[in-house]
Amino acid sequence: MATLLGAINASASALDAQRARMEVAVSNMANAESTRGANGEPYRRRDVVFESTSGDPFGQAMGAASSGNADGVRVAAVIEDQTPFKKRYGPCHTDADAEGFVLVPNVDVPEEMVNLLSAARGYQAKLTAIGLIRETVQKARELAE
Repeated sequence: MATLLGAINASASALDAQRARMEVAVSNMANAESTRGANGEPYRRRDVVFESTSGDPFGQAMGAASSGNADGVRVAAVIEDQTPFKKRYGPCHTDADAEGFVLVPNVDVPEEMVNLLSAARGYQAKLTAIGLIRETVQKARELAE
């Protein structure tokens, strides 16, 4: 039963992490045309960094997996993508430079759509896993009665 509870906790933590990933992808898409933020620069794409809840990204996770305990995942940070901004010719734009170019965010909308779909599928998979664990526990209770 302890390993089932660990699996549910690991899946629940993954739900939170995938939700954060979806929120960041939606924010990136919403700001794909924001040429000036509070700092005067275009919006900078953000990305989510995950880490294992055990602290050790690989060693403890492998040990926990072999012992039947499931580690979870959490959002370690939301970082800004440091790739350069894109330039677009728009001499009539209010943010255009002397040559008529406007700096636009480093957001690639198709890439963000793929990230969003991937996170949604991961979320769906974890919901399915939790449902299967729940069914297993219910069947075990029925057999014990």
